[in-house]
Amino acid sequence: MPDSRWRDGPEDGRYLRPYAITGGRTQHSQHGFALITLVVSRSPDEPQPSHLGPEAAQILHLCRNRAMAVAEIAALLDLPVSVVKVLCGDLLDASLVLVQAPPGRDKQPSVAVIERVMDAIRQL
Repeated sequence: MPDSRWRDGPEDGRYLRPYAITGGRTQHSQHGFALITLVVSRSPDEPQPSHLGPEAAQILHLCRNRAMAVAEIAALLDLPVSVVKVLCGDLLDASLVLVQAPPGRDKQPSVAVIERVMDAIRQL
């Protein structure tokens, strides 16, 4: 039997679709998140705002004491990653979370540096 949290109503048997959680959005209009983007609650000691949907409230609860990757949040909540990205963008807009994106290509070491390190390790 499917998980009951996806049901629209217990008696009708319809499923709540992921796009209903995000208001039909498949991506956030201002923020893009990688799977390894870290999310943490801005104020872990403050109570959660009452206007949040249940999924956004769960994200805040998960990220209350430690930073979590978007992919990890999606796995723990059993939600599609695209839904978690939209919800995290909404939480960021509301200044309820802090995010740390992975470094861009310009901050990654060059292939030549990596090869020199590997050569030095082999010589040990």
